[in-house]
Amino acid sequence: MSLLDDFRETHDGLVIEPAKPTDYDRVGDITVDAYLAAGHFSDPQHQYLQFVRQVAERAQKAEVYVARRGEHTIASMTLVPFGNDYADIAREGELEIRMLSVDPSVQRSGAGRAMVVAAVERARGLSGVHTVSLTTGADWVAARALYESLGFVRREERDWYVPNTDILLLVYTLTVE
Repeated sequence: MSLLDDFRETHDGLVIEPAKPTDYDRVGDITVDAYLAAGHFSDPQHQYLQFVRQVAERAQKAEVYVARRGEHTIASMTLVPFGNDYADIAREGELEIRMLSVDPSVQRSGAGRAMVVAAVERARGLSGVHTVSLTTGADWVAARALYESLGFVRREERDWYVPNTDILLLVYTLTVE
């Protein structure tokens, strides 16, 4: 997989395309803001939030995408295949969605849905990929409803806990063959 693949999708007035280096700070801000607004973290200096801000490093190893509405970058996600350093749950033949985030000021505008649909389209265009997988929080009701409405199926046997915590993460998959 390469960002040089010219993948570009348009959904509901959004343009979804690979992030450029000039987008990296915005991608980090969107991700941190979305996680804080959702109450997933209370400290903006949390170690994981510092990790998600390292977009330039992530983009060297994974595909980072943005969604733009006009001139504004409003959402981002990272796509990683099995075996990638950034993969948490991807198995052979899977493309994993990571760090899907929508600017809190435009949440519920369809941007998250458009990003997931674009990820599925990206997976369909990759040789050897038959499934899209992702992890979501057990109490992230809106996110779970979105994934289920798009046909993703919960895989309880693959659920896992954030290391050294009692935070349960749920795994969903969608077959794309």
